[in-house]
Amino acid sequence: MDNPVTPRDAGRPGPRRRDRHGRGMRGPVAPPQVPLAASRGEVFADLVQDSVERLERRWPQLSDIDFVVLDVPRLEGPEEMWNDEAVPLGGTVPASEGRRGRVVVYRRPVEIRTKGRDERAALVHEVVVEQVAELLGLTPETVDPRYGED
Repeated sequence: MDNPVTPRDAGRPGPRRRDRHGRGMRGPVAPPQVPLAASRGEVFADLVQDSVERLERRWPQLSDIDFVVLDVPRLEGPEEMWNDEAVPLGGTVPASEGRRGRVVVYRRPVEIRTKGRDERAALVHEVVVEQVAELLGLTPETVDPRYGED
């Protein structure tokens, strides 16, 4: 062999051009427009949005409320500690000077308590209805007459 090929220096950093089997880098599992490509957070946010859209038909004033999805509830201050009470599934922040009212739904506690998509969608809707009712000072049955029906 007149021209020996030297192996790539193992200490030299650089991007890998191929996987370890020499076949090239893999592409995405699914194209972005397929539902499989949506993350769990995006799917959960869609469930919240669907629930809000159902309620906005009956309560147009909900357009003045922000709906937020957070992964887990936060402790408000350093002196606050977790206690033995149940982890909240949602919360509200009333409107104040210059700030809109806010309904918060916590994704992980809801996901842990449900097994499938339908069960998750039902629980998300219940949480949204309960929080909207609290923010508006109404009962959940007034906000959604089908509240509590399985």
